[in-house]
Amino acid sequence: MKDCGCQEPHERKRVVLTGGPGAGKTAVLELVRQSLCKHLWIVPESAGILFGGGFPRGGAVVQRRAAQRAIYFVQRELEESVATQDLAIALCDRGTIDGEAYWPGPDDLWSAVGTTKTAELKRYDAVIHLRTPRNDSGYNRDNPLRVEEASEALSIDERIASAWSQHPRRHIVPSAADFVAKAQAAIALLRQEMPECCRRHMGVPPG
Repeated sequence: MKDCGCQEPHERKRVVLTGGPGAGKTAVLELVRQSLCKHLWIVPESAGILFGGGFPRGGAVVQRRAAQRAIYFVQRELEESVATQDLAIALCDRGTIDGEAYWPGPDDLWSAVGTTKTAELKRYDAVIHLRTPRNDSGYNRDNPLRVEEASEALSIDERIASAWSQHPRRHIVPSAADFVAKAQAAIALLRQEMPECCRRHMGVPPG
């Protein structure tokens, strides 16, 4: 973690990096992690913590509902856990709105967890959505927690896009044959959200 030299307090923003399975989110976050300063913190993905720790991941509706409720509440608490730090950006590896794309019903997720979609959307200052590649050649299955086939990944990505569509500051990063170009676009959008004192440490990877 680099020291940008700025000692002034920052107005914290909560920015979401999202996208369907295989969109490149993990790789972009790693690039960010290599160059972030002390005023930017990556809030980890709650689903990865839960499933990686052994939370049941079954296909039955009751199991899917339980998982999404747990993901929602863990996500909220992860975001709250950095509230006392002097941050300019809390960069969230997905946000609570993503849960809508995975919720099986029959009701909606928001009534099931005691909130509203409007309230959840207002919690985030900006959203950067990396789109999933539209064919098998661009779909990365290296993540052991990823269980979706390529066609299902694309369907999930469409549902995520729909779930976030009402956010006033949503940025779409299209899939690209050259992943470096895609990463450059995502990091450039993130830099726009950062204060000037931090931007010089958030370089864009060379093409």
